[in-house]
Amino acid sequence: MLFLYAMLMLQADRIWLNGTIHTMDQAATVVQAVAVKDGKITAAGTTAEIRKLVGPETQVEDLQGKTMLPGFYAAHDHFPGSGGLGLFTVDLSSPPVGKIESIEDLVAALQRKAATAKPGDWIVGRGYDDTLLREKRHPNRNDLDRVSLDHPVWVVHVSGHLGAANSKALALAKITRDTAAPKGGAILKDKKGEPTGVIEESIGLVGSHVPAQPAAMRREAMQRAANEYVSKGVTTAVIAGVTKAAVANFRESQDLIPFRIVAMLSGGPGVPDSREKAVELGLPDRVTVGAVKLLQDGSIQGYTGYLEAPYYKQPEAQQGFRGYSRRARQELIDMITKYHREGYQIAVHGNGDAAIDDILAAFEAAQKSFPRPDVRHRIEHAQMAREDQLDTMKRLGVTPSFFVGHVYYWGDRHRDIFLGPARGARISPLASALRRGIPFTVHDDTPVTPVNPLMLVWDAVNRVTRDGKVLGPEQRISVLEALRAVTSTAAWQNFEEAKKGSIEPGKLADFVILNADPLKVEPMALRELKVLQTVVGGKTVYSVR
Repeated sequence: MLFLYAMLMLQADRIWLNGTIHTMDQAATVVQAVAVKDGKITAAGTTAEIRKLVGPETQVEDLQGKTMLPGFYAAHDHFPGSGGLGLFTVDLSSPPVGKIESIEDLVAALQRKAATAKPGDWIVGRGYDDTLLREKRHPNRNDLDRVSLDHPVWVVHVSGHLGAANSKALALAKITRDTAAPKGGAILKDKKGEPTGVIEESIGLVGSHVPAQPAAMRREAMQRAANEYVSKGVTTAVIAGVTKAAVANFRESQDLIPFRIVAMLSGGPGVPDSREKAVELGLPDRVTVGAVKLLQDGSIQGYTGYLEAPYYKQPEAQQGFRGYSRRARQELIDMITKYHREGYQIAVHGNGDAAIDDILAAFEAAQKSFPRPDVRHRIEHAQMAREDQLDTMKRLGVTPSFFVGHVYYWGDRHRDIFLGPARGARISPLASALRRGIPFTVHDDTPVTPVNPLMLVWDAVNRVTRDGKVLGPEQRISVLEALRAVTSTAAWQNFEEAKKGSIEPGKLADFVILNADPLKVEPMALRELKVLQTVVGGKTVYSVR
């Protein structure tokens, strides 16, 4: 009787056989088959070994030589801010993501939305890129007044760090020629001192006035975004800057989210309360609370990233312009020391190298005042991390998450406009970090760029720009290391290595199945790989049949 019971306990709920399974364990072990019971991996090995775990109720799937990997992390993004945004915003992206190539295209797209809107409704657009528009400038209030004088119009830059408003929206936000510049941001004004409509960094001055969407629309947006994520193999999304409102949105739509979430809480007075509310979601295996998220600078392609040396090509009417920080270094030190002392992991947005200097100084000061082992504090994006800064990261145990997609989407403009050839070639210095043994991840920052971990692997391995040029070939890394940056290292970066990130017994059964082996295809073909199946907790949440 005991023998029968033991055999039943060993029998798997589900097994996959005859595949190329990259476990992504420390030894990069490759196996043929894996067994799952109660949502966790029970065994991984040869097909013959795993067949022994088949019982009368076991679901058996023949991979027929296909490739399985641990499920992908979206290591830093803003779910559900992706495909679902199209329900209530106008897509103003330029190629290769969208179709907007000029101010006229942008205005026309917004006019089409205004023509179907109810009186007084806000017309909101997202994703415009001034450097890709024919006019090479931001839309201003005059452009947006052509959309409507009756509807408030608000458009957000692709970086998420700038926006532009029409006269109606400025009036509702009470922004006039006398409105003072916000701390860590700017209200751009024309030669007469009138607001142009463009807001840098403090986009909440206008954006906070946009009404919340109805619950039904929010749920549909959540569903669309969730479908997009699992179709790209994402089994864990690390959401940066989760607010109380976002926690409430997750609560009302949690039945629509089939993958796992690490909630990086937005820094500020409400952080402890947000941590409690995130835990109250009631999904202990699906939602975990991660780092506190802060910002120290903005966007290099928006000229709000904080650089040590001036921008390569200066903004109009500027000389020696280096961007700016969100706050003085000592203020950042005080904030980080507070959260560090309270036991939080801390993740700070830093694109420019001057911002990274501030962040590293703050991490070092906090650790000196209140030593803690293995804190894994993070720098988000880390675009311009210098060699000496990487040395400091290694010494302090800081782990960056690189926005490597910049190489493809903005690499040509970083080289030719913002940073120049030398600094441009060094953005996202993955190989330099790897040589030092610094664990790092790569991310899309969706909706800044579309969620696609396999595209990130392609970026990290090839470093090819939109115009087909190789940018910084010395910073390329291998396919295996790029895959670790969206699987095993991502789990480690979020203190989840004991339960996620590799295909090993005892860990959660989160997998992605691909049509070909990324370690065997040509490097330039990596972005052509297809996700055939995404599995979370042993259950298929996406499948191509």
